[in-house]
Amino acid sequence: MSKNTIDKINYFVALITEFATAHQISTSQAYEYLQRYKGLDFVDRFYDVEHTFSFDNTVEDLTAYCKRMGGTLA
Repeated sequence: MSKNTIDKINYFVALITEFATAHQISTSQAYEYLQRYKGLDFVDRFYDVEHTFSFDNTVEDLTAYCKRMGGTLA
């Protein structure tokens, strides 16, 4: 596996953990939520930009995006 792929995987793991913490849910619930409401697709598409922001900013972006896609976490 390339270093870029490993970095991206590590980023996703950390981001899911931060999202779970911010919304006071488990990491497995966060993963399922982000998968269901296309948040992980969003981060994957815009990884080049999103990974340059703080986790707080990215969690806010994800929360807003998932809400637009039908999610209920605020």
